[in-house]
Amino acid sequence: MAEETHVVQAPAADPAPLGLAAFALTTFLLSAFNAGWMTKASGLAWLGYAFAYGGLVQLLAGMWEFRNRNVFGATAFSTYGGFWIGLGLYVQLVGAKLLAHPATASLFNRDVGWILLAFAIFNTYMLLASTQVNGAVFSVFLTLEATEVILFAGNFALSTGTIKLGGYIGVVTAAVAWYTSAAGVINGMRGTPLLPVGKPFGARPAPAPAHA
Repeated sequence: MAEETHVVQAPAADPAPLGLAAFALTTFLLSAFNAGWMTKASGLAWLGYAFAYGGLVQLLAGMWEFRNRNVFGATAFSTYGGFWIGLGLYVQLVGAKLLAHPATASLFNRDVGWILLAFAIFNTYMLLASTQVNGAVFSVFLTLEATEVILFAGNFALSTGTIKLGGYIGVVTAAVAWYTSAAGVINGMRGTPLLPVGKPFGARPAPAPAHA
């Protein structure tokens, strides 16, 4: 009788710190521009990293989360990886042409407002789901929610002051995401918690009853 061979796959490394770092850096660059900090720069430093780091690398982190059977991480990283790639493509293919003419510049803002509104809707239910992860991840989605809401409102209203405020909150979002990423790296390497991330909170599903 032939013996059955069972192949046990080694667990993959946690891709969440990488995905968070990619999200944080790209968010920081765009938010610094929105906040008005790049007065002596082109303001487009974020664009290449929207494709390569916030986009591709974060999308890869999402795919690796599928390998780890983490539906929350897979959905979050894949979606925001797609967000950065899509935003970069929009700016390159459409936005640049609109901004080149004063008569159509406002259309760019309205387009960005609709994009951010759509992602704020997505982010709302991910914010609720993040209560089941930990306090640090919840803080990332909470600050991101505020960033998206303020920015879509500012773009719809063509309010530079509101967009600038959204930029400041975006910088805070990036800082929280960087902290959460650092906690994942450091705590993962140590094997014991050093940087606190908080516990899950909110309503949790009851465990399924055991069957004899």
